[in-house]
Amino acid sequence: MTHAPTSRLYFLDWLRIAAFGVLVLYHVGMYYVSWDWHVKSPHAGPAPEPWMLLSSPWRLGLLFLVSGVATSTMLARDAGRGWLRARSQRLLLPLACGMLLVVPPQPYFEVVQQHGYAGGYLDFLRLYFQGHGGFCRPGAGCLILPTWNHLWFVAYLWVYTLVLWALVRGVPAALERAAVPALRLLRGPALLLAPLALMVAWRGMLAPRFPSTHALVDDWYNHAAYLSLFLLGAVLARRPEAWDGFARLRHAALVLALAGWAMLALRYTGWPGAEALRGLRPVAFGTAQWCGIAAAIGFARVHWDRDHAWRRYLCDAVFPVYLLHQTLIVLLTQALAPLAWPPLAEGPVLVVLTLALSFAGYEGVRRVALLRPWFGLARRRPSAPLAAAPA
Repeated sequence: MTHAPTSRLYFLDWLRIAAFGVLVLYHVGMYYVSWDWHVKSPHAGPAPEPWMLLSSPWRLGLLFLVSGVATSTMLARDAGRGWLRARSQRLLLPLACGMLLVVPPQPYFEVVQQHGYAGGYLDFLRLYFQGHGGFCRPGAGCLILPTWNHLWFVAYLWVYTLVLWALVRGVPAALERAAVPALRLLRGPALLLAPLALMVAWRGMLAPRFPSTHALVDDWYNHAAYLSLFLLGAVLARRPEAWDGFARLRHAALVLALAGWAMLALRYTGWPGAEALRGLRPVAFGTAQWCGIAAAIGFARVHWDRDHAWRRYLCDAVFPVYLLHQTLIVLLTQALAPLAWPPLAEGPVLVVLTLALSFAGYEGVRRVALLRPWFGLARRRPSAPLAAAPA
């Protein structure tokens, strides 16, 4: 399979858009599962969890890999201190805006529902900005305030960007040098098997000792997995022919990813032998993780590597939508709770309203020059034509 040279990998843009779309569905689903989250439906239980596992192993890893590609591409054009300063502003201003303005309603309703907090929102904000540490639950620890909640991805992306920038500044040809042996190693089935083995190793060795916290300083399993994928994306960006390997292996990757998911889902079936296979869960998770990423890239390479009028708009919108969506989900769950709808009726309404209000927020923000950088948009006059945001 061959593709005409293109200055932009459109299929990666579409993958990024789709992955953030799945994120909205996933976070709505978190309201209905038994896993810990900020607020919980009175109908919450394990029934949706196998379906949540269809995307949870690979979705964020895919976003870090795509971000590595985009960061590497930008650094190939400019690796100066000015670029790092601009990139830091593009990531850290929205993170600050999120922690100060967007995120606080999430922990407020969390402490109301899970800690019995009876104060008003303004009273809670005082505690939030003071770093109050008294919201604790046995076995769950204490709520850290202030918090970045779902915006942890932005903080991690900035740190990984800093690591890659320092590498390129210190050894300007490092990525080109790494790309040649990497492409030779990741040839044929090894494109699936070598990264899969690495993801299984991280899961087996680090996840039991360092469970996911999203707190940056102690999250070593997530750093090992996500930084590996970010750096892999950075290397692959220097060898565009590598993407055709994913296209050739897409069907095998999909089969393996579904097999990994099926192994993870066995615990929900009630099958007596499921617990005996507990030791294989790192293999199942690592397989679902990497092969899910590889399958998504492969199918997107074949079917989505083209431009469309919506792509530029959605690329621009995806960061503000990501910034806003989880707070909107929490607010909407509390607004809809008195109606006592069953999950099959309430869930789709939550998805539609969250997307509608998130895009409405984007439409408002993009027209106000002062707000644009605080929501991850390029600085420009409101009347200027839209420019595609970097992935």
